[in-house]
Amino acid sequence: MEKIITALQGRKKSATRLTKNSKLFKAILQAIQDKKGDKIVSLDLRKIDEAVADFFILCEARSNIQIKAIADNIEEIVLEECGEKPYHVERGDQWTLVDYVNIVVHIFDHEHRKFYDLESLWADAERTEHND
Repeated sequence: MEKIITALQGRKKSATRLTKNSKLFKAILQAIQDKKGDKIVSLDLRKIDEAVADFFILCEARSNIQIKAIADNIEEIVLEECGEKPYHVERGDQWTLVDYVNIVVHIFDHEHRKFYDLESLWADAERTEHND
């Protein structure tokens, strides 16, 4: 967790604000859904001054193999559709982070999502579920 916090604090948000209708936002959601990510939620952080991004997108995977597959698919689809590479990727077996500066994606196994409970930490954010 410390490595992830350090990585997020070491960069600045882009001056360009994103929306849920942005090509990047939609590409990330599609990439997660393509690999059957569960309990997909976005947190709109734009009204929170100390937020490190405009959005967090969180999802769950059933195995470390699925976590990797989702992260890899996000990178592939976003590069293909938006021409963007992530600013930073922090890979782990239970939690992987893919950072596009204004959108940070968190891919968890169930237990780690419950433990870190980012949705409670950012309770002031507008929460949207994106499940099929």
